[in-house]
Amino acid sequence: MTTPTPTDRLHALDALRAGALLLGIVLHGVVPFLPSAAENGAVLVDSSPSEALNDLYLFIHLFRMPLFFMMAGFFARMALERKGAASFAADRVRRIAIPFLLGCVLINPIGGWIFSWVVEREGRPPREPWYPEGSVLLYPMSHLWFLWMLLLLYAAAIVLRWLMTRIVDRKGRLLPLADGLLRVLFTQPVGAIILGLPVAAALYTYKYWWVSLGIPTPDYSLVPHTPAITGFGLAFGVGWLLHRQKGLLDLLARDWIINLPAALLFTLGCVMIAGTGFAATVAEEPSRRAYAVCYGAAAWYWIFTLTGAAMRFLSTPNRVIRYVADASYWMYLWHVPLLLALQAWVMHLEWHWSVKVPVILIVTSLLLLLTYQLLVRHTVIGWLINGTRKPRP
Repeated sequence: MTTPTPTDRLHALDALRAGALLLGIVLHGVVPFLPSAAENGAVLVDSSPSEALNDLYLFIHLFRMPLFFMMAGFFARMALERKGAASFAADRVRRIAIPFLLGCVLINPIGGWIFSWVVEREGRPPREPWYPEGSVLLYPMSHLWFLWMLLLLYAAAIVLRWLMTRIVDRKGRLLPLADGLLRVLFTQPVGAIILGLPVAAALYTYKYWWVSLGIPTPDYSLVPHTPAITGFGLAFGVGWLLHRQKGLLDLLARDWIINLPAALLFTLGCVMIAGTGFAATVAEEPSRRAYAVCYGAAAWYWIFTLTGAAMRFLSTPNRVIRYVADASYWMYLWHVPLLLALQAWVMHLEWHWSVKVPVILIVTSLLLLLTYQLLVRHTVIGWLINGTRKPRP
């Protein structure tokens, strides 16, 4: 196998990061079609449910956001090393904080209006919001929570980097130890299991863990809960350290086919213990503990597998993939209102789910790509969210 150059490597990881975002559109697109959606509080419940989509729902949830945050950590350190702390912070404010604030005052209200219209149309009483006991600084962020989480992780990374270089590790002795530990975790067969143990412990000890949703999303509070801090913070930190020794990506590319069976095995373990989709449940001990361990291991084996496969097959520059990668951020920001509208439109049509789901996803994607081309790519919005304003041909 030809070892990709450092420049080529970014094409693969860009595609991987974009894929994680776009899979979120798929994930949110199938929710009304899960057989137990109504029992678990969903307002949009389609007339053509699908057991098969339960499996897809579990599969995407297993790895999507940890993979995204690992890529975020990798690219964050790369940007920080290039720009310096002050310029990096300013760049994150422009590309993450401002879209987050604008999304909260523009995108989320549109989605909320559509949601309220569906509730009224269906004649269902408004659902009271529920928050875990002890939640503080409540603020509903919907799908934009990941931007707030990124801002917290960026701030933590800058502070920890300053503490390490100025106070804790002025002679630079600890980082080589961290590099060595990461190399062991990435090269040993049980590395993914070990990385999954902190995630398993955080899920297992979290009182409000809903197993079908994996790592609970901190979308209701400005103070993330322990599973989110552990699962996403760990992934971000691994990505940060991975950038220090990018040669480990070559090892993942070499071993992706070896990690795949382990990923499938632990995923099967999750399904055998709990089932899939919203219907997933876990009895009392020892099943709950076993599920947590299987879930954490499956997540990291999938991260290893997909990262390696991307390095193996997507390192060559591709104009189409690059375009979609550029558009993916905009698409994810705006997908929820479009999905809600289309889901509400088809929910009572006498179509099979195998027709409805592709229609929803294809129409949503095409509209988002069209708006990206017309409103974003060559405008100041593109500069705001992507860091560059593409010249018109």
